Amino acid sequence: MYIPSDPWYSAPEGFEEADPGAILRVRPAPGNLTVVVGNASAAYNILYRTTDSQYKPSWAVTTLLVPPVAASAAVNQSVLLSYQIAYDSFDVNASPSYAMYTSPPSDIILALQRGWFVNVPDYEGPNASFTAGVQSGHATLDSVRSVLASGFGLNEDAQYALWGYSGGALASEWAAELQMQYAPELNIAGLAVGGLTPNVTSVMDTVTSTISAGLIPAAALGLSSQHPETYEFILSQLKTTGPYNRTGFLAAKDLTLSEAEVFYAFQNIFDYFVNGSATFQAEVVQKALNQDGYMGYHGFPQMPVLAYKAIHDEISPIQDTDRVIKRYCGLGLNILYERNTIGGHSAEQVNGNARAWNWLTSIFDGTYAQQYKTEGCTIRNVTLNTTSSVY
Repeated sequence: MYIPSDPWYSAPEGFEEADPGAILRVRPAPGNLTVVVGNASAAYNILYRTTDSQYKPSWAVTTLLVPPVAASAAVNQSVLLSYQIAYDSFDVNASPSYAMYTSPPSDIILALQRGWFVNVPDYEGPNASFTAGVQSGHATLDSVRSVLASGFGLNEDAQYALWGYSGGALASEWAAELQMQYAPELNIAGLAVGGLTPNVTSVMDTVTSTISAGLIPAAALGLSSQHPETYEFILSQLKTTGPYNRTGFLAAKDLTLSEAEVFYAFQNIFDYFVNGSATFQAEVVQKALNQDGYMGYHGFPQMPVLAYKAIHDEISPIQDTDRVIKRYCGLGLNILYERNTIGGHSAEQVNGNARAWNWLTSIFDGTYAQQYKTEGCTIRNVTLNTTSSVY
C-alpha cells in the first residue's frame, strides 16, 4: 500500500494542541519488516507531532527497530542510534518507513546486531520536503523525543546519538544545530555526519548537467514545499513548451532518488526555467533558502561531532563544509573533521563508514576520552580507501 493510500499516515484531529514530540499514534510496523531487517525483534511505526519550517504544528512518522536484546544485556538497552537515511526525494513514497521494506541499510542491521535500538525518521515529513533544513531538523529531534517516550524497552537513562550521510547528514546536522533552541532537554551524546551538504544553492550549481542532476528538481520542490510563495513562484517560472518543460520537471514528484538520477541524468536543469539559473536568485527564493537551505546560522551542536568528507566530493564542494566546520571551531566545539584525499561523494560513504562506527562506539561504550580529544577541533586530511570507486 502506498503511503497516500494508507489512512494511518494522517494526523488525528486536534493534533496541533499536542507538544512537539508527542506520540499521536503507534502501530507494529505492518508486513514483514523484522524479517527484512533481520536483526530486529520488533518494529514500530510512531506518528508524532513536530514543527515545520514555518514553525507551525505538523507531524511525521518514525520507525523504531528493537534489537534482539537478551534479558541479561541491560547495558544494550541503554543505547539508541538515530539513523537518518538519505532518501533525497520529493516522492513521499520514498520515505524510510515505506521504502525500508525493500532496501534496509546495512548500518541499521549491524546496529541491531550490537543490541542498539535504532530510530529511523521520515524527517522530510508528509510533504517530502527534501533539503528543507528546519523541517528536517525538527522532525529528527521530535522523533527522538517520541521514541524515548514510547516505552518499548529503552532505559530511562539511555544514551542516544545521531548519524547520517549526505541527505541523512543534512537532517542530522540541522537537528544538532536546532537542538539548543528547540529541544534543550535532549542530551544528545554525539553527532556523526558524512558527506555534508551545507549549501543547497552550491549543490544545485555543482550537480546540474551531471549524473546527479536529478537532485535539483527534488531539492527545489522539496524545500519550497515549506514555503508556498516560493513553490508557486518556481512553478510559474517553468517553461510550458519544448523538451525541458513543466511536466518533465514535476515528474520528480513520483521519482525516488535512483529513478530521478536516471530520468534527469546529464540534463542542465536550469533549462527548464524561462529565466534559467536566475530563477533561484529571485528574492522570494532567496528568502526561503536563507531560512532553510544554509547550515551554520541557526545555532550550533552541543555535542561532540565527527564530520567526514571527500576533498573531491562532486555533489557538495569541500569548501562549503570547511566553512561550516571553521565557524563551529571558532565557537569552541569539540569536532573531529577528516577530509579524505581519495574518492568522491559515494565512495566516502564506504570509506568513512568504519571510522564512523569506531567513533560512535566510543561514544556509547565510554571510551571516547581514551580515543579522541574531548576539547577543541581536530581537522586533518586522511588517505583511506576501502572501495575501488573514485566517485
